[in-house]
Amino acid sequence: MIIKKNLPIKIIVFTVILDSIGIGIMIPVLPNLMTDVLPGRTVAEAAVWGGILASIFAIMQFIFGPILGSLSDAFGRRPVILISLIFMALDYVIMGLATSVWVLLFGRILGGITASTHSTAAAYVADISSSEQKAARFGYIGAGFGIGFVLGPILGGILGEIGPRIPFFAAAFVSALNATACYFFLPESLNEKIKKQFTFKNINPFKTFGAIAKFDGLKVFLLVFLLYSISTAVYAAIWPYFTAERFSWSPGMIGLSLTVYGICFAFIQGVLVQPTINLIGRYNTVLLGFGTEIIAMILIAIITNGWFLIALTPLASLGVIGQPALTALMSDQVDERNQGSLQGVIASLTAFSMIITPLSMTWILSQFSKRDSEIYFPGAPFATSAFLLSICVLVFLFWAPRSMKAKNLEN
Repeated sequence: MIIKKNLPIKIIVFTVILDSIGIGIMIPVLPNLMTDVLPGRTVAEAAVWGGILASIFAIMQFIFGPILGSLSDAFGRRPVILISLIFMALDYVIMGLATSVWVLLFGRILGGITASTHSTAAAYVADISSSEQKAARFGYIGAGFGIGFVLGPILGGILGEIGPRIPFFAAAFVSALNATACYFFLPESLNEKIKKQFTFKNINPFKTFGAIAKFDGLKVFLLVFLLYSISTAVYAAIWPYFTAERFSWSPGMIGLSLTVYGICFAFIQGVLVQPTINLIGRYNTVLLGFGTEIIAMILIAIITNGWFLIALTPLASLGVIGQPALTALMSDQVDERNQGSLQGVIASLTAFSMIITPLSMTWILSQFSKRDSEIYFPGAPFATSAFLLSICVLVFLFWAPRSMKAKNLEN
């Protein structure tokens, strides 16, 4: 079969779009679903359980992310992506049918074990891209995720007005459609000559961490990525609960806010990443993104009008411009035989952030949203995240390898 030059990158971006649609569909109805399976609980109380479920999902992803990354280095990216999509569809069906929080827990465990679509897609892109192309193409993946977040919350908000479970069945259908498209149209990206020999030692997640950390200059970047992920995970962890509590938004309004964010996200990652890197370099692009994110989080924390929050969205989404540049810096530190392992480690760090952040931030939201609290401040989680991201900037400024700074100011 003859594969057109740009067809693989188009298919992988399409895969990410469909995957993020599946995620975005369910977000607007999470508060309603949690109060449905936890009758008598307030939104803030249900948010704590929502944080627990998100953390369970992330624990599984943290453990199995490097394992699936190593498996993709040995057996290829395509089969790992297909298996992940199939099990994600099953997870959505379970959540849609759940009548108790324990069934939701089982679904989240199953989904977390196989949740590797995004990281394996990133490894796929690294396989087919030159060093100069990586940042822009990682940006395309981010843009695809943003486009899915334009479409997903719209569908989720509309379907959520019918019932809180309908979006989960729609998400299952989208995941199944995604798996079908990949089966027929996604070629394997990993050359047989560079596949790693499979051994059971390779699927030890902690061994994978150790192997990746041995690459020169990578440890600091991994630490920065972890701190960045923990702080920015506040959006995914509490957004529907925060906006429902602070502004009494309905599922439709939550969906609208995510749609606006998705449009800005897609434009920034798909259009602005490469020109910005060309203008100021990868290193400064990371700093620009982090600095903008800090400002946005502080403003979100203190805003009391929902429409002001919508207007702030372009600034908040500009913060994502630094993530593809940081990922490209890390990808350049490892050889082509270890791209899957690296992306698996990155997925695990992202998952680790989703272990810590939902538990901590939903707890903070709950404590500062009680009607009898001395201080009513639902924006406290965003203020906390802004402080943590400030620490991340200091680590990047003072401990990032000096040779990398010089090199990437030119790229």
